[in-house]
Amino acid sequence: MNVSGSFKLQLQLSKRLSLLLNFIKLFLLLSLLLRVVFYFWQYDEVSWNILYIARTLLTGLFFDLGTCSFILLPSLLYIFVVPNRFIGSWADKGLTYFFFSLTIFILMFTFLAEITFWEEFRTRFNFIAVDYLIYTHEVISNIQESYPLPLLIGIVLLATAGVVFIFIKKSVFKNTFSDGISLRQRAIVLQLGLMVMFFFVGLVRNTDAEWSANRYNNEISKAGIYSFFAEFRNNRMDYADFYTTVNNKKAFALARNNVKETNSHFDDNSLSVKREIEEDGTEIKPNVVFVLMESMSAAFMHEFGNDKNITPYLDSLAQNSILFSNLYATGTRTVRGMEAVTLCIPPTPGQSIVKRPDNHDLFTVSTIFKKQGYDNSFFYGGDGYFDNMNSYFGGNGFTIYDRGRGSVLNDNIKTTRNIITDKEVTFENAWGVCDEDIFNKMLSVADGKYKEGKPFFNFIMTTSNHRPYTYPDNKIDLPSGKSRNGAVKYADFALGKMLETARTKPWFKNTVFVIIADHCASSAGKDEIDVANYHIPAFIYNLQGGVNQKITKQCSQIDIFPTLFALMKWDYQSNFYGKDVLLSDFKERALMGTYRKLTLMKKDQVMILSDQKKQNFYNYSVNDNSLQPKRIEKGFLDEAISWYQTADYLFSHKLLKEDKNL
Repeated sequence: MNVSGSFKLQLQLSKRLSLLLNFIKLFLLLSLLLRVVFYFWQYDEVSWNILYIARTLLTGLFFDLGTCSFILLPSLLYIFVVPNRFIGSWADKGLTYFFFSLTIFILMFTFLAEITFWEEFRTRFNFIAVDYLIYTHEVISNIQESYPLPLLIGIVLLATAGVVFIFIKKSVFKNTFSDGISLRQRAIVLQLGLMVMFFFVGLVRNTDAEWSANRYNNEISKAGIYSFFAEFRNNRMDYADFYTTVNNKKAFALARNNVKETNSHFDDNSLSVKREIEEDGTEIKPNVVFVLMESMSAAFMHEFGNDKNITPYLDSLAQNSILFSNLYATGTRTVRGMEAVTLCIPPTPGQSIVKRPDNHDLFTVSTIFKKQGYDNSFFYGGDGYFDNMNSYFGGNGFTIYDRGRGSVLNDNIKTTRNIITDKEVTFENAWGVCDEDIFNKMLSVADGKYKEGKPFFNFIMTTSNHRPYTYPDNKIDLPSGKSRNGAVKYADFALGKMLETARTKPWFKNTVFVIIADHCASSAGKDEIDVANYHIPAFIYNLQGGVNQKITKQCSQIDIFPTLFALMKWDYQSNFYGKDVLLSDFKERALMGTYRKLTLMKKDQVMILSDQKKQNFYNYSVNDNSLQPKRIEKGFLDEAISWYQTADYLFSHKLLKEDKNL
């Protein structure tokens, strides 16, 4: 009898664990509720098959338990080391109440942040969230301008107080402070927590939650906190380690075949795409104003079916320029767009090259312009420290013009940085000065270059078409700060105003304007890659001798400058993957991806390469923007591999560096 009673007591959990166990229940409940919210949020795109629902929720529970093991580690260590005689002391109570309240506050804030992140990106925390953590000024300012922050913080504080009150009312704290705990139970609980934690560290990857063909079910299966920290481990992805490969010689043979042109001649290195391009005709050297427009989806334009009349100027431009009507962005971030247009290279997995180390002195479009005697400048309305823009552009031959708030260029960047002063600003928000202001700055610099007799290449990155969607009042007929439509219409207005002003300049006649979006306003969809959300407009306007036309060939951001150079009849050495779209033998294709998914699309066929050396092949339906699985074709797969494997090889082996001897 006594032996049996003693055994039961040993199995009975100490009340000291009450707070810990109730926290686990609370966390799992809140996580479940958040999944339900996301499920109904995307009710028309998630799978409502009962088995899919069950697996989504069970997979989520699995990752929530792993997340709990990390969150609770400090508590488990505390319980293990605090002697029984200190349990219930003022110090024990003070520490417990404080850290419990702090943890609940952080969790409530995180859950709320997940909702706002989902609203913007339709995904759990990912690489973007990790990036945003670095740029606190822009992100915090954006949050302050986009949301009623005092109200949100008040809600979080109220929710935290509510949880603490319930735990007090239910005697959870009282129980926690009322009982000692045996050394055996301390050790068992700590060991169990460590086992779960190390199991997730060693054997579980965030991608294990991606079990479904429906991307939304996969995202809802994940745990936001777990996903956030998982991305710290994935900021660099070597292609050969994560993706299906072919022999390097075969990969480059395929790549060279894809980029060759009738007027190109390759060098002797078979592991290269370097070639000489020779054009027939007399070269011209107009000034080039290049505008990379923030989040300007093709879907915003009447030209592509939008009936809201929010891009009247771009729609007018579509009739009076060389319009690329079937062009696709390479990625979903500004830095991907910058990478594509400056390096003319497919997106490599992980971080954009714009954000990677050792990305100076690369062979970029700036290299071509410099060899032609151009003065190259980069204009950005915010602080170019954001997303490493100043370092990348400054390290690749551009003079910098940005808003700048005290950060400086690295000592090893040999370029000039010019700060946009307060006197030059009429309006700015978290992301920078309004588009009118950055265009005005560019126009004044262009005036100066013209007086000096220097041809110029001005690269402008706009910012107004970005949350919080604020812009100067009384410019358009939509109120500031209310919607994406207003931001789009203002961006369109500012571009039109800049071109109208430029027409009055003495340098206008000899200036070509290239306008293209960095990416679409949204990239999320139920499929692995939402093809329609990579479709962007591009224009070449005011080119001497250029014939206004609509190019319907399927092509990529990486083709825009090679096409411009061909139109200007330039001979040059190329290390680019982009080609002249106007060539009769141009092979239509588009290259796009996320930081993990790499895609080759040819007409209506789509091959998607994924990490874990997986790949899927689809037919793409334009009518309903859907991907229908099909059997993989070996030749198509090898071609897709060749684009990305060789691009990654060139950067990782420093073969994208500019040859200073030429």
